Amino acid sequence: MSEFAGKVVVITGAGSGIGRALALNLAKQGAKLALSDQNSVGLAETVTQVKALGADVKADHLDVTQREAVLEYADAVMAHFGKVNQIYNNAGIAYHGEFVKSEFKDIERVMDVDFWGVVNGTKAFLPHLIASGDGHVVNVSSLFGLLGMPGQSAYNAAKFAVRGFTESLRQEMLIAKNPVKVTCVHPGGIKTAIARNAIAGPGEDLATFSEFFDRKLARTSPEEAANVIVNGVRRGKARVLIGADAKLLDAWVRLVGSGYQRIVADIAGRVMPKGR
Repeated sequence: MSEFAGKVVVITGAGSGIGRALALNLAKQGAKLALSDQNSVGLAETVTQVKALGADVKADHLDVTQREAVLEYADAVMAHFGKVNQIYNNAGIAYHGEFVKSEFKDIERVMDVDFWGVVNGTKAFLPHLIASGDGHVVNVSSLFGLLGMPGQSAYNAAKFAVRGFTESLRQEMLIAKNPVKVTCVHPGGIKTAIARNAIAGPGEDLATFSEFFDRKLARTSPEEAANVIVNGVRRGKARVLIGADAKLLDAWVRLVGSGYQRIVADIAGRVMPKGR
């Protein structure tokens, strides 16, 4: 029997991509699922698929940027299942645009969803995870939480923040000897719609950028990503890298240090699609 059997698992951003793949993976292992997304249509499709696998599921429309709603949601999940064992803070959006041309509202939107959404979910569910005696927080950062990239200053800021927050939280759980493990996930290029659904800054050609991402950078399927994440959670890993790109670039940045920035700038200036 899987160690996930009977565990109550919360997954945000479950309407597509990695979130849906996680839901299906854990449903097959007998987990009870609390799934949420802003995309009601996508969420309904995920629910249909996990129910076909026999999963016990609670589904809710949720905007992770709305703190009070997230707090109420945590209480509702607890009331429904009687316990919560794991949360996968997966909901996120992408943004592509040069900082000098970006508007504050776009940067704030990325931070609200990608960073504060993680903080809101963690804060809301952490007391329940501690009370379960067998808790686990899984926060999805990115390869761009390991290295900076031109045109990604807002997304980099959010994903680096998720990484720092998650690593600090893990240390606090260890010091307090709380029964909660903490994992930070860094996916590389995943074959999802995140690039196509991204926000674009002024003057940026989003269609060209998303086509470039899908054709050149997205190498790992959501199902593969979910499998790597679940195996990392099973092993209690502090950091999970997904894809050869994430592993290689993480090692490269560690090797060359800050010198990677000039190299990336030189390469990006020659190969990245131009929006102007």
